[in-house]
Amino acid sequence: MLTISAQTRIFIALEATDMRKGFDGLCGLVSDSLKQDPLSGTLFLFINRRRDRMKVLYWDGDGLAIWYRRLEQGTFQVPTKSEAVHSLEIRSDEFTMLLRGIDMSSIKRRKRFHLAS
Repeated sequence: MLTISAQTRIFIALEATDMRKGFDGLCGLVSDSLKQDPLSGTLFLFINRRRDRMKVLYWDGDGLAIWYRRLEQGTFQVPTKSEAVHSLEIRSDEFTMLLRGIDMSSIKRRKRFHLAS
């Protein structure tokens, strides 16, 4: 299992991804569609059309790594997509909920202090 700190940035691609893509194909999606740097240390999540498979691309300090997950039952809940948005940044706790099958739309967050950047 991946160990993720709360400061790790995580982006999820909102369009379905062909799971045959490897390192170069996913890096191309990160650069072209998500407009991010694949070597930044950020986690990039890609989910297939049936939403039962997920690939996570990340820079491991000295090389790229792919973590692949296939569900035997059920699907991953992908956030809804708007027309112009190709990706969405999620928090590490939301990533954990996504992996565990928790419905994030029914979660209510209480107001907390957020430092404006």
